[in-house]
Amino acid sequence: MPEGDTIFRAAIALRSALERQRIHHAESPLPQIDTAALVQQEVASVETRGKHLLIHFVNSRCLHTHMGMTGSWHVYEQNAPWKKPARNAHVQLATATHSAVCFTPRQVELLTPDGLRRHRWLSRLGPDILSPGFEPTEALTRLRVHDRTPIGEALMNQSLVSGIGNVYKSELLFLEQLSPFAPVGSFTDEQLTSLLQLAGQLMRRNTGRGFRQTRFRTDGPRVWVYHRAGELCLKCGERILMQRQGDMGRSTYYCPSCQR
Repeated sequence: MPEGDTIFRAAIALRSALERQRIHHAESPLPQIDTAALVQQEVASVETRGKHLLIHFVNSRCLHTHMGMTGSWHVYEQNAPWKKPARNAHVQLATATHSAVCFTPRQVELLTPDGLRRHRWLSRLGPDILSPGFEPTEALTRLRVHDRTPIGEALMNQSLVSGIGNVYKSELLFLEQLSPFAPVGSFTDEQLTSLLQLAGQLMRRNTGRGFRQTRFRTDGPRVWVYHRAGELCLKCGERILMQRQGDMGRSTYYCPSCQR
């Protein structure tokens, strides 16, 4: 599931293949993507904002993608076979040496500078957990505006803090021994700050290669509670539970004993 660390890793691969390179070929089946505006354009930079990925071109256009639940960016050497069907490709950008292909994103759009500045989602994003200068202060201030919201829902609100998804939500709250169903206002500033700092530590640790981990041991699973409903808690032995939260019914995994 793409979360902030997944998008960060995708950006690393895309920077290596695209930055300072000229696009020789661009292709998309989507009518809203004007591929002609990208051909012969140089890629200026690749940027992440939480779960959003932005490819900036020297002509000031920006390709914005959001992966949703199943989308992904792949980078291939030129003429190498793709690992997913071509029918699932929503955008392809090819340089002289590589192809970058975006498969089944939730959203893909080509933005002007004004469109980027006024974007209905991007303009409202909270602080990015993985941004180099991330400080918990602003995210804490935004969380406090939602003191009545359950913390498990608040962490998923990208306008409060961006980059956290289902996996990290469940894992962070378990590690900090906080109930996902308790309102934000029931926690101290120190507890929330510790939670946000841990989020940054874990996500940065997962921006390299390999499988995502929040449990760094060799004697069992790579995660503490996520997708482990019905299994025993690795700390206390209680059964892990799963409950849906929020209007989207997103899954929250937790230990009813450790997270009272």
